[in-house]
Amino acid sequence: MANSIASYNKTSLMYRNGQVMTRIKADIDVAMDTLSTIATTSSEGLTTVGNFTNNTDGGGGGPFILYPYMMAPKEFVVPIYGFFTPFLIILTIVTNTLVCVVLMKKNMRSPTNTLLVAMAVSDMFTGIFPMPVFLHFYAFGYFKDYVSIDWCYLYLYFSDIIPTIFHTASIWLTMGLALQRYIYVCYSIKAKQWCTIPATIKGIIVAYVLAILSQASKFGENIIDPIEVDSQRTPGEIFTGCLLQRRSWVLSIEDIYYNIYFWFRVIFIHMIPCTSLVVLNALLIHAMKNAQKRRQMLLKQNRKSESKKLKDSNCTTLMLVAVVGVFLLVEVPQGVVFIIIIVENTFKIGLVPPITMNTIALFTNFFIIFSYPLNFFIYCGMSRQFRDTFRRLFSRGTAPSDREHSQYTALATENGKSAYLTTPATGDTAI
Repeated sequence: MANSIASYNKTSLMYRNGQVMTRIKADIDVAMDTLSTIATTSSEGLTTVGNFTNNTDGGGGGPFILYPYMMAPKEFVVPIYGFFTPFLIILTIVTNTLVCVVLMKKNMRSPTNTLLVAMAVSDMFTGIFPMPVFLHFYAFGYFKDYVSIDWCYLYLYFSDIIPTIFHTASIWLTMGLALQRYIYVCYSIKAKQWCTIPATIKGIIVAYVLAILSQASKFGENIIDPIEVDSQRTPGEIFTGCLLQRRSWVLSIEDIYYNIYFWFRVIFIHMIPCTSLVVLNALLIHAMKNAQKRRQMLLKQNRKSESKKLKDSNCTTLMLVAVVGVFLLVEVPQGVVFIIIIVENTFKIGLVPPITMNTIALFTNFFIIFSYPLNFFIYCGMSRQFRDTFRRLFSRGTAPSDREHSQYTALATENGKSAYLTTPATGDTAI
């Protein structure tokens, strides 16, 4: 899915021993007679057509019949993709829609909240697109058969490529969120110039454009042709399946292409964002400790108003640190899995048994989906303004005409120097 549904997202095309490794069909042992050709399965289970190059070992790039993803044991795959994941996706749709509605209220608009809305939308669509595939194949049992021609494009694009685009955008937006908050906390004066709503919207657009470009080549990798196949789910039934083969441009540079593609994902979608977020989160935590010391100083000077505003700013920072922390908790393991797979294939070494690695990847994908609705509960638990605005959605209370805490005096830091600064509503205050 993303990844996946995540960025590993149960990648439909991986490579082994320098060649393409396609989706594994782990449980078919039945020979198929199609158009006077024999469909065979190797010990690894990939079904191919007999008069074409056998691609079961991941070599040769020959045509193959598309079969539902079943790289991990089906006792894990079916319940996770067929039942638990769709439930979490539905929950994510509800929670993230509420997040967007609340944060788009006039009194809630700010650069930070604009980023949070974009992240909520990205996470929601990362789940929405593959859900029909999950329900059809894993909830209704069609994973036991070949992918029909009617579902071929949906299966390839909705369960892999498009979710990867949204998840990639979400990763980069999360990195932008942490960077933006760091600028607010440590360079408050510059934040008024750099961190505006128009600038944030431009940054969101750039993140999505780059995410689309990172997956653009995937849309043109394969040629898809219909082929008559014997049903593995209903004996005696014949239907039209999908015969996939690499385009000539892919085959001509196969090793180079897949090495570039997957190493790009490892470096720019996993390593750099996760490393940057760890560093930024550590810096934000350090800044919060310094702010707490300044708050104590203000209290001693009986400047309770300034102290309260500084406390509010610290609460916002703490909430965003929690959001980034949850993100890292689920993304780092997946990044490690992806790095191990790429290292194994690039240097032709075996570090972890494939079935073990695939099972781990399945669960890392699941935990990423599990994390999507959590932000709503973080906002509710750590932001009084979010809770109040959320309650007003279901009551007759009148929303404030301006953002709560519209202005406050904070002890800003610019190039290591402290200065008292009045920050407008569109600045440091977030939900």
